[in-house]
Amino acid sequence: MRLAGFQTGLGANPQAVGRWLLEVGLRIVVIAIAAYLIVRIASAAARRLEREMSHGTGLDVIERTKRAQTLGRLLQKTLSIVVAGMAGLMILRELDIDITPVLTGAGIAGLAVGFGAQTLVRDVVSGFFLILEDQVRVGDVAVVNGQGGLVEQVNLRTIVLRDEAGTVHIFPNGEVKTLANMSKDFSYYVLTVGLGYDEDVDRAIDAMREAAATLLEDPAFTPHILEPLEVYGIDAFEPGQLVVKGRIKTVPMKQWIVGRELRRRIARLFAERGIELAKPFMTMHMERE
Repeated sequence: MRLAGFQTGLGANPQAVGRWLLEVGLRIVVIAIAAYLIVRIASAAARRLEREMSHGTGLDVIERTKRAQTLGRLLQKTLSIVVAGMAGLMILRELDIDITPVLTGAGIAGLAVGFGAQTLVRDVVSGFFLILEDQVRVGDVAVVNGQGGLVEQVNLRTIVLRDEAGTVHIFPNGEVKTLANMSKDFSYYVLTVGLGYDEDVDRAIDAMREAAATLLEDPAFTPHILEPLEVYGIDAFEPGQLVVKGRIKTVPMKQWIVGRELRRRIARLFAERGIELAKPFMTMHMERE
């Protein structure tokens, strides 16, 4: 009997077919089930690892969770490919198909592809070190080659970002020239306030610190803030305004929520105390002919 173009040696004897099904067929089924179970168990172990590393409090938990998600997804994909390949070769052997030519052909094809796919190899090697060095993880906010967004995937070949408008950006790892991680370990929200030259700067700075103190006492924002507002003082003299600069330290990914609320409270406190922000102005010179 021929199966898919290959001689199985069964003939037309029903007893031989039954023996083949009970022996070779059963082994093929066992191989397929074992491969499926290995992939499922590995996926469950990766998910359990992510849950275990998510327990607790503090910044370490956030960082461990991102690391676990990145490595877990990568290991699941890699293991699935390896197990599927090995199971396929084992099934071919059970069907009495000589896999030596297959392996030889794969080796030659791999050599040819290696010469023709140097960019792919570069991407994979760069991705390996990117993950090994923990430069960026799934869930981080990063700027890659000038494009910012939320990191949705970190693969051996590519990084996938989704920007604020929902657009997905895919970067080959070998093409990553600059990478800025905005949510690793901790974050800062940098704040600048423009004041008129007639305003009392010290009074304005006191109001900014007071607004930040009320934010720190708010239970809705306290878990997100790591340190009180740090005011540098006058950072620049610009036409029509004095620029006062400061920053507040937050947990990763929460700097924008904290910063917006801080701006709102500063604006409200300035209005209550009569502190005016700088207003744009235009100077015109008129000449008589």
